Amino acid sequence: MPQTYTVEKDYHNSRFDRWFKAKIINLPQSLVEKIIRLNKLKINKKRAKSSYRVQFGDIVEVYDISKFKVTDRPKILKYKPSRKEVDIYDEYIIENNENFVVINKPAGIAVQSGTKSFKNIIDVLKDTKYFENQKPYIVHRLDKETSGVLIVAKTRKYAQLFTSLFRIRKIHKTYVALTYGKISKSKDTLKDDLVFYDNNKKIIQKAISHLKVLKSSDNYSYVELNPITGRKHQLRKQLYNIGNPIVGDDKYFIDRKANKKKIKSRNLMLHAYKIKFMINNIQYNFKAEYNKDFEEFLKRQF
Repeated sequence: MPQTYTVEKDYHNSRFDRWFKAKIINLPQSLVEKIIRLNKLKINKKRAKSSYRVQFGDIVEVYDISKFKVTDRPKILKYKPSRKEVDIYDEYIIENNENFVVINKPAGIAVQSGTKSFKNIIDVLKDTKYFENQKPYIVHRLDKETSGVLIVAKTRKYAQLFTSLFRIRKIHKTYVALTYGKISKSKDTLKDDLVFYDNNKKIIQKAISHLKVLKSSDNYSYVELNPITGRKHQLRKQLYNIGNPIVGDDKYFIDRKANKKKIKSRNLMLHAYKIKFMINNIQYNFKAEYNKDFEEFLKRQF
């Protein structure tokens, strides 16, 4: 006989896999996907995908999952920031209210901890005065190497709200980047089929971004980018695909050997510059000033 659970109001509209990890057992994503594929979980007597958004009052049946054991769970590193590291985040705060914080994320720090990331934004923020007795909720991500505007929710309600707004594309982001080479078109719409692998399964996702060249020379281009879709490494891959990789990108690069020293000497020149959205008929617009490295490189080249 299965064990039966009822989805609580706090988890309304959460992803099924995230609800499972929060309420049943926190297993690696690959194992959760396997359990769902093998029909060990049902919602309202029916099969459901991991991406299904659970609803308040949904009935979840969990069949025997005791044989699904973690044999090699990655160790998640915990980071304990110093008081100096915590206090310096006052400089990065763009907006602070009762529902969310907006920060100008510095380059070179991950948003959250993981098997390859020790120092991270969330572990620092939870020790700041902005999250006293509150948990920081990640609502979107920036690559470790990317700087710029980042929203962190203070409540589950607002985390779910932001997640919904991102999903229906009601949050609009603008990036700026410095790329190698001259981009011929002053304006363009980049459309790509990006390939990803999930548990050795090939996945192809559509990626769309609007590009505008702000300045260019024979060697570099300074561009503005508006991603319409939100794929992993989307902008980095798309600029690589047109032959204009981002300066400082040591993952998506055309001639790695010839430019290794050049790449390693600089940060990734990709910056999340602006973000705008509307909540309760109030329009929010936030801008993150360029970091020092980006600003100096821009001045030298243009």
